[in-house]
Amino acid sequence: MEELYSKAETLALRRKHIGPSCKVFYAKDPLKIVRAQGQYMFDEKGEKYLDCINNVAHVGHSHPYVIKAATKQMELLNTNSRFLHDNLVQYAQRLTATLPEKLSVCYFVNSGSEANDLALRLARQYRGHQDVITLENAYHGHVTSLIDISPYKFNQLGKDSKKEYVHVAPSPDIYRGKYREDHPDPASAYAEEVKKIIEEAQKNGRKIAAFIAESMQSCGGQVIPPVGYFQKVAEYVRAAGGVFIADEVQVGFGRVGKHFWAFQLQGEDFVPDIVTMGKPIGNGHPMSCVVTTREIAEGFGASGLEYFNTFGGNPVSCAIGLAVLDVIEKEDLQGNATRVGNYLLELLAEQKEKHPLVGDIRGVGLFVGVDLVKDKQKRTPATAEALHLIYKLKEHQILLSADGPYRNILKFKPPMCFTMEDAKHAVETLDALLTELEEATGMKTENNASTNVQCKRKTMEESSQPEGASESIGHMNGAACRQENGIYSKKTLSAK
Repeated sequence: MEELYSKAETLALRRKHIGPSCKVFYAKDPLKIVRAQGQYMFDEKGEKYLDCINNVAHVGHSHPYVIKAATKQMELLNTNSRFLHDNLVQYAQRLTATLPEKLSVCYFVNSGSEANDLALRLARQYRGHQDVITLENAYHGHVTSLIDISPYKFNQLGKDSKKEYVHVAPSPDIYRGKYREDHPDPASAYAEEVKKIIEEAQKNGRKIAAFIAESMQSCGGQVIPPVGYFQKVAEYVRAAGGVFIADEVQVGFGRVGKHFWAFQLQGEDFVPDIVTMGKPIGNGHPMSCVVTTREIAEGFGASGLEYFNTFGGNPVSCAIGLAVLDVIEKEDLQGNATRVGNYLLELLAEQKEKHPLVGDIRGVGLFVGVDLVKDKQKRTPATAEALHLIYKLKEHQILLSADGPYRNILKFKPPMCFTMEDAKHAVETLDALLTELEEATGMKTENNASTNVQCKRKTMEESSQPEGASESIGHMNGAACRQENGIYSKKTLSAK
């Protein structure tokens, strides 16, 4: 593909004309990506990179079915939602059919930040309350109202940056948090922390409008709340006159495999009052949505203030949204998330047994975190090591990112067309790089682990069975199944 500018020229122009707070991946040596297909991205030299991080390209980069739906509608009409159009109502009908029955009213917007900002407006208008409870290390968007409820961001601004109407609850992290995997009931313990916050706020004359949480924390470190936590929190929040907002911007649309929405991992008895969605909804097209109950929607409308969004719910966006839903269903991408996700978790669990740098493996479906530590007992975050591995993986044309409050969590959230072969290749490479790093830093690799485990890895045929397939969820703290012949070696890197 012919370039308009060289990579050096592109970088120079970016530094000149784009705000300095707009960062790039791999700042020491940024990638110039010129095209992408499926789970692969290509640079200006035609080099192919395995994309393990792009949850925005949900059904795969440049999916032909989605592109066709978009261009077909663009050729006919694109206008605002004040005109009647079948795409809008058809998409709303299809989308709400994936949710519990009471979540039936949609507001279409253009980004996850817009969706979460509107969710706060809905919650505050509904009861007339102002205060919001958020989670430690949470991130919900870049607009002012969301920076205010995102400790992941506002903590960077100094100790006095938290607003008086914002209350921060402990992250329900059973690996690194206040209540860990050895606690008899971490869900109740973490929920009690929210109850205490509510009681303290009420003593001070404050009223809770909402509790907001990602259904699984992403920037917060790939944290999966213990089952039952959301139910108990919702009970306390609703008793205080607030609503529960589930942020599905990162983790929705079948990424967890068995369920379409990550909040459903908590059980059928939990239904949020408001759900926000974005990123994967349009496979890269800028669109998002807020879905809520009829009661909350009518409360929002009772103010008499019209809500209108110029681009939200336009015919092209809705055509794209419908196409994404079609592809998820026709290509069984939920099933793929379960099968490949389980396989990826098994492979990574082996690395936990083998490598002293790997402290925890946690995830479900194609949303997986590798918690790197300097000391497994103390669980000391291995931040520098994580950054080193990210750059080394890039050298081997695998794109992965590090996140979490200590930037020590390797994040897997690839396009949903990610395959078992991709998972195997990524983990083989990671294994060799971990070995290399541990040898260089004097950390002893636990080589005996691969011969002491007396269980077999599921075969690809077993893992690919759609019926009865169980989803791996939570933390891989036990012994991992592995093949005795040891498929991992540094030889896999020598060909590059």
